[in-house]
Amino acid sequence: MTDKSSTKPAEWNLYMIRCGDGSLYTGITTDVSRRFGEHENIDGKNKGAKALRGKKPLTLVYQIAVSNRSDALKLEHKIKQLNKSIKEELVSLNYDFVELGKWLGGDL
Repeated sequence: MTDKSSTKPAEWNLYMIRCGDGSLYTGITTDVSRRFGEHENIDGKNKGAKALRGKKPLTLVYQIAVSNRSDALKLEHKIKQLNKSIKEELVSLNYDFVELGKWLGGDL
């Protein structure tokens, strides 16, 4: 029997992928390397986002740890609303979650 009270909840991450056409894709996951592999379809199971199909090569250009799924979803939505030049600026920054929230206007 496993004691679930001692298991740490999964840490969520927001990530951004640059596609071969220069576009940026934003997503969330608990395991960035696994999800990136799914997007690249390395196992042939087509579990990656349909929006990324045919846009190779894919490059992971940004990731940030987020404490829970709710915050990750809010952050993902907020970033998807940004224009490409602001997303490019975000990719160049090295902010933690608190700093990123302030940079985005503090509504996280």
